[in-house]
Amino acid sequence: MTTTQDIAGRYVALWTESDAARRRAAVEELWAPDGVHLLQPPEEIRKQAAELGFGGTALEARGHDALEERVTRAYEEFVAGGEFTFRGSGEAVRLRDAVRLTWEMVAVAGGEVVGGGVDVLVLDGAGRIVTDYQFPA
Repeated sequence: MTTTQDIAGRYVALWTESDAARRRAAVEELWAPDGVHLLQPPEEIRKQAAELGFGGTALEARGHDALEERVTRAYEEFVAGGEFTFRGSGEAVRLRDAVRLTWEMVAVAGGEVVGGGVDVLVLDGAGRIVTDYQFPA
């Protein structure tokens, strides 16, 4: 049986995985085939969308291919250059089929926290993510 902390740890580690094949394997292990990652976009994007008449704006990646692309893009933008990394923050908690975890983006050189957020992972009966709600801080 997979523990809540194991799920959270594997989830956060995925975003720092440098090997493309291991990253893809982790996506397939963590998410159901039709799983979805929904990201609350930054305030400036939400404001621009509202000006265009879009209310509940969310960025979405659905299915293993799109999820792999999303994770890879985040890795390339934030981690690959060696300036930042991600780590879990605090204890993950589980309520039935939902896991809430917090994470931080930290500077590799000095260790200072430069960002972070909260994810709520909704799991299927096999313990794989069907919906990942991400709220960057």
